[in-house]
Amino acid sequence: MAPWRSPLSRALHLNRSLVYARYVQLATVRPDGRPANRTVVFRGFLDPTNQLKFITDTRSAKPEQIAHQPWGEVCWYFPKSREQFRLLGRLTLIDEIHPDEGLQHARQQQWQALSDAARLQFAWPHPAQPRRPVAEFSPPPPDPTVPLPTFCLLLLAPAEVDHLQLRGDPQSRDRYFETSDGWQMESVNP
Repeated sequence: MAPWRSPLSRALHLNRSLVYARYVQLATVRPDGRPANRTVVFRGFLDPTNQLKFITDTRSAKPEQIAHQPWGEVCWYFPKSREQFRLLGRLTLIDEIHPDEGLQHARQQQWQALSDAARLQFAWPHPAQPRRPVAEFSPPPPDPTVPLPTFCLLLLAPAEVDHLQLRGDPQSRDRYFETSDGWQMESVNP
């Protein structure tokens, strides 16, 4: 387990009563070099790794951006404990044709863990296209055991983590980075 997992787990626990504490901002890079940022929902860690799990629609802009540039960063703020985590790492998309059986199993488990309403969104009309009639947003419920082809598990494998604690005077900030010898941590000025 990486050393940054403990403070992140503590922040998640302290903020567990806030449903939005599981929302993070994910930044990627568009093929033209401009940044793209959006809110995604943290879905836990891929056992037994330090990879963070998210989900996305294969028809969204993220897959093209990640294919062009696999590095991304999440920024996560916890209001109750007044902490910010920034996690920089490589993004991996697990779609229906990903060759790794273990990751395909993780994709299927994540699909099955979704609510019916969340699964239904992957059967909606193509994202970011001209608005379709409202009736097209009420398709038949998808099979709860087999992911739709549009469903994708998104993994972030952190290489650097910046943890800023906004309480105290002065505030506290620690940086974690992965080396060939494992994770290292240094305290830096806030």
